[in-house]
Amino acid sequence: MRFIAQEMREYMAKLGVHTIDEMVGRSDLLVQKTYPAETQEGKIDMSRILTNPYAKENPDVKMHFDPKDVYDFKLGDTIDEAVIIPQMKEALAKKQKKEISIRVSNLNRSLGTLFGAEITRKYYNTLDDDTFVVRCTGAGGQSFGAFIPKGLTLALEGDSNDYFGKGLSGGKLAVFPPKDSTFQEDENIIIGNVALFGATSGKAFINGVAGERFCVRNSGANVVVEGVGEHGCEYMTGGCAVILGVVGKNFAAGMSGGIAYVLDEENDLYTKLNKSLVGFSSVTKQEDIAQLRGLIEEHVAWTDSKLGREILDNFEDYLPRFKKIVPHDYAKMLESIAAFREQGMEQKEAQIEAFYANTRN
Repeated sequence: MRFIAQEMREYMAKLGVHTIDEMVGRSDLLVQKTYPAETQEGKIDMSRILTNPYAKENPDVKMHFDPKDVYDFKLGDTIDEAVIIPQMKEALAKKQKKEISIRVSNLNRSLGTLFGAEITRKYYNTLDDDTFVVRCTGAGGQSFGAFIPKGLTLALEGDSNDYFGKGLSGGKLAVFPPKDSTFQEDENIIIGNVALFGATSGKAFINGVAGERFCVRNSGANVVVEGVGEHGCEYMTGGCAVILGVVGKNFAAGMSGGIAYVLDEENDLYTKLNKSLVGFSSVTKQEDIAQLRGLIEEHVAWTDSKLGREILDNFEDYLPRFKKIVPHDYAKMLESIAAFREQGMEQKEAQIEAFYANTRN
């Protein structure tokens, strides 16, 4: 980046400008490339784009960026700035736990992101889970809970639009239908497409079905959902996805890391799985069973999922129906890590035994 900055300074010096702002809009500083005469035919004429005919006629015409012309995004009118941050201000300053309840609509895009930025600015990644809890009722707009950090929890009674939990960065999300709803949760979509896109850490619990491209490029978040559309877990590199229901075609395409557990009731997951990088197996290892059960328990605790509760009440019956999907190379890496840890434990035990033996002698 320093080299890029240095080269930019050199170009700017040649152009006679001091700042990047001075260059913005200066089409008069652009010159079209010249070519040999024999290649001039068919050349694109850029003069109408590069020439500002009004600049010479009217000296008041602005040729470059003016701070007064900056577009006003009206961030002060967002629900974060207008409601959440004011209500959480004192608790944020004193690092005290606090919970608030608000009504939301799908006009409230990126809800929680600005408050999350305040948390990150003040405490980085040092807060306990659920330090600040915002309970929402209504319809979540696009990018609900995008980029929220550790310490912030958003619980939504309702549904949400596309990009739910985009870039989740340590925070926690939960979405569940209204208590008086009568539809079957695991048969109805509750969040839109591309949920948890690029998530790096944190948790999400979704009592309902997600749209297409669920958990694309997830690299560290642990999530539970009751069904997904096509291309689920595409390009996933880390984290864990638990799907308590049907998945669409092309599942795990380009998945190079992480683990997915899928409840394969119809025993047809292999027909929907993109097997170019991944394999599947039964869930038999104790650490996998503990991880799966623990995430479902959290899912039930946050969303009151009927399906999740049914699975936990009859876990031994449901366990054989789960499939573990893991990339081949990622599985080898996990095996190597386990072997190194085991070797390390053996070495530590040997060192302890030798220490006590020397002490006795």
